[in-house]
Amino acid sequence: MRTDVCLSPALWPTQPHGKATVVVTDVFRAATTIITALENGARSILPVATVEEATQWKKRGWLAGAERNVRKCAFADFGNSPADYTPDKVAGRDIVFTTTNGTRAIRCAMATNSVLIGAFANLQAVADRCAREERDVVVLCSGWEDMVCVEDTLFAGALTACLGTYDYHTGGDAARIALLLWKEARGNLAGYLERTEHVARLRANGLDEDIARCLQLNTSSLVPAVTEIGELMCR
Repeated sequence: MRTDVCLSPALWPTQPHGKATVVVTDVFRAATTIITALENGARSILPVATVEEATQWKKRGWLAGAERNVRKCAFADFGNSPADYTPDKVAGRDIVFTTTNGTRAIRCAMATNSVLIGAFANLQAVADRCAREERDVVVLCSGWEDMVCVEDTLFAGALTACLGTYDYHTGGDAARIALLLWKEARGNLAGYLERTEHVARLRANGLDEDIARCLQLNTSSLVPAVTEIGELMCR
């Protein structure tokens, strides 16, 4: 089996994926937010591509998490900060969720056989789940508005390394680039990412705590998966 990486949703139409397990990542911050909300008892999360869709679901009584360009949307109950999704607010509730990059990438991947959500928080759990599914793996990086970003590429490299312990082999050049980047950065993730574009965006908006939280390794055993009806649940 092999691990491949798609560095941007813009490249997804050209990415061979067949019956692979697709792991969508958006390190800053959608992937960690989804994991946190489900861990804190949310019944399901529906990822949608547009603010208009999220608004309609909110009118039906769903909680809404919505963010554009790092900031919470005015109509929403939550933005895209993991800390917003506390048990007292989300337990037993359904949440519609839209973000600048992450939910769009999830929607891109939905036509495939198996779609999982990966972050540094559940890195090892995702690797274990992929190995159990015994299929090739493609990591889809959400990036930033179709451009490649360092943090998602680092996660792709980290997962490639983890899957190597299960005798997966590194696929194309994108996976090799991601793996090399991970080997260079793994000793000091925060320091390596300090001068990246998205860290600058988050710091400019006072979201330093989100940065630290999203870079914590293996704090969760949950692996959100897309269901047959397009919702995210742990199963």
